[in-house]
Amino acid sequence: MNQAPLRVELSRAAQRDLRRLDPQVRRRVNDALQALAQDPHASAGLRKLTGRPESRLRVGDWRVLLTLDLDARVLLVLRILPRGRAYRD
Repeated sequence: MNQAPLRVELSRAAQRDLRRLDPQVRRRVNDALQALAQDPHASAGLRKLTGRPESRLRVGDWRVLLTLDLDARVLLVLRILPRGRAYRD
């Protein structure tokens, strides 16, 4: 089943978070997002958050909070935060 990859969109907050990352971490986050966009069902680090509409993608000590819309083929990145801050409201 060869479907087109999901389109990755970043919220303003996620764009700011990404700019603030070290280049090596930024590259790992981008690689993880591209892999997720290619095949959203194959990512072991992706997990739906309990009681929240978001999912999280683990990238080392960083967490990428995102929503997946498989019908519209969009992966919306909401935030990119260190593990300790990622789940605070």
